[in-house]
Amino acid sequence: MTSQRTRERLLGRLMDQGIQSMEVLDVMRSTPRHIFLDEALSHRAYEDVALPIGHNQTISQP
Repeated sequence: MTSQRTRERLLGRLMDQGIQSMEVLDVMRSTPRHIFLDEALSHRAYEDVALPIGHNQTISQP
């Protein structure tokens, strides 16, 4: 599955949860979350969870 398709799936889940702001959805659509993660975790970039990015830090869940 391509990152664009997985982003669209994430957007669908966020809209189902009540996110209606087109500005927020557009930013989420255009942000390549996978490039901020270690390659071993990049397949999880579009899950609705916080993920480690190193140095005891995380990338926030959407």
